[in-house]
Amino acid sequence: MRRSLDGIWLRDCHTSNIMTSKKKEKDDHRPVRLVNRSARFEYEISDTYEAGIVLTGTEIKSVRLGQANLQDSFCRVNGKEIWVYNLHISPYEQGNRYNVEPRRARKLLLHRWQIEKLVVGAQDKGLTIIPTVLYFKQGFAKVEIGVAKGKKLYDKRDSIADRDRDREAQRELASRDR
Repeated sequence: MRRSLDGIWLRDCHTSNIMTSKKKEKDDHRPVRLVNRSARFEYEISDTYEAGIVLTGTEIKSVRLGQANLQDSFCRVNGKEIWVYNLHISPYEQGNRYNVEPRRARKLLLHRWQIEKLVVGAQDKGLTIIPTVLYFKQGFAKVEIGVAKGKKLYDKRDSIADRDRDREAQRELASRDR
């Protein structure tokens, strides 16, 4: 037992129950994972890297609410830094004057060796760097970026045909199980 500030004796087990219930409430939230679905269709992705992203406070709140769009976004190397362009993060509703432009360029945080490897892939081999997933890891916003090569029209048709074949196979398996 311990004494509180106003002189009342408290049991330790009561306070620990309160702490565990708050912890359970925190774990019940659905994780935010925004996926660039068109990236896998438009590009053939060879390597992926996990990068941190520099965001303001209102942008973080909007991303936590799932109000971001990765479609049509791409990355460029400027000097020894990598920046992501056209990543749309909607203004936070209660952000008022602290909101920033939704499609501004945002800096990605990578190790120097990763940046050098990306530069070699992007410039020498004619590949492009695109963000594929935006998510949170241990409270920090992360972006998965991929080194990609654009698909030709017939490659896109092949991927559509493969997807249709997989869907038909799943339907057959589901009908057999009934």
